[in-house]
Amino acid sequence: MTTLLVKHADVVVTMDDRRREIPGGGLFVRDGFIEQVGPTGELPTEADKVLDLRGHILLPGLINTHHHFYQTLTRAVPPAQDANLFGWLTTLYPIWAGITPEDIYISTQTALAELALSGCTTASDHLYIYPNGARLDDEIAAALEIGVRLQASRGSMSLGESQGGLPPDRVVETEENILRESQRLIETYHDPNPGAMTQVVLAPCSPFSVTTDLMRESARLARAYGVHLHTHLAETEDEDEFCLSKFGHKPVAYMETVDWLGEDVWFAHSVHVTSEEIKLYARTGCGVAHCPASNMRLASGIAPIVEMLTAGVKVGLGVDGSASNDGSNLLAETRLAMLLSRVGAGEAGFSLSSDHLPPLMTARTALEIATRGGAAVLGRSDIGSLEPGKCADFFALDLTRIEFAGGLHDPVASVVFCSPMKADFTAVGGRLVVEKRQLTTLDLPTLIQKHNAAARRLLN
Repeated sequence: MTTLLVKHADVVVTMDDRRREIPGGGLFVRDGFIEQVGPTGELPTEADKVLDLRGHILLPGLINTHHHFYQTLTRAVPPAQDANLFGWLTTLYPIWAGITPEDIYISTQTALAELALSGCTTASDHLYIYPNGARLDDEIAAALEIGVRLQASRGSMSLGESQGGLPPDRVVETEENILRESQRLIETYHDPNPGAMTQVVLAPCSPFSVTTDLMRESARLARAYGVHLHTHLAETEDEDEFCLSKFGHKPVAYMETVDWLGEDVWFAHSVHVTSEEIKLYARTGCGVAHCPASNMRLASGIAPIVEMLTAGVKVGLGVDGSASNDGSNLLAETRLAMLLSRVGAGEAGFSLSSDHLPPLMTARTALEIATRGGAAVLGRSDIGSLEPGKCADFFALDLTRIEFAGGLHDPVASVVFCSPMKADFTAVGGRLVVEKRQLTTLDLPTLIQKHNAAARRLLN
């Protein structure tokens, strides 16, 4: 047995059911799980490791519900800088066709290192392209070395250009291979137990890159094994037109025809959804991964997140691919979620003076989406808050840093309102993967050098 005592944090933000904010508090951790949370004076005085967080704020680890790690290799590619989603994809597909298994490994570590340095402790990645022998196994191995929890989504594309889809034929797979690999990965890697470091998700890429048969068969396979389902949905108006032309339904209605509604399903984006579709999400238990930076970068629109929350839809945050965000900073994404929702509220006619309309999103709501919300979207009851029985996943920020200067009137709100900063400490299961703003699990300068070499090779 190993124990960890975290003490004297200026504020502990628990995100438990009571939404406690404990001054001068801490945690007592045994074998990776929280045993006690409270004021320091009420905690045990000894442990195998003691972490004194005087001058810091302590929060639950942030949860990233949508990403494409491999896209760290193609950040800010010139031809794709000013394109919308479909143009951006058709520009990048040929570049991604050159990705190797080593590229998957390196890019996974780069993305997870950046996420951990922003306070993220669990990340869902959507890997849907497997050229040159690349496999999801490469990503899983890389994540285990970093030490961040991974929801490894076995993505897929089977509808090539010749069949009316968007991706080139050379980057799609046969459906037989996709389903065979999906089953193998679940049986090999999926851990359903509390504290799991790796869980497998089935994730056909999007309505415009897979067939109806693959959507239905993926749902059937996932439910036979009790794993979750994930895909992109309703990201752009182009997708509406594609689905109406190809399937005779708009995206959400199409999901209903292929048995893709339920508590085991979450969708990335859902920018272009109606009030009735939002009610359908709430009624069936579907979750949404909100990706504000990507939606702005690709000019996709503003997702109606306040309306979703008001309706009772599960909402989490995603940084999305690092070629449509160009970063993997989940604390920055939390800030953007709050700010963009306020722009959306203004465009919809909401205001602080309108008593009968939803209020503007608060900093605490944004933090809740990034923690509890993400856990709910991923279907994990073992993460998302700091309370007994949950995983000891947390991060801490130094309140004496310049970004917080003048913001200590409300340090919890300042975490979101003030400039995003690197985490001073990030722990996963009580293990420090970031300590004093430094990654502890690998040599970052060496990784960056390898990553940049791989990125240059792809574009040459």
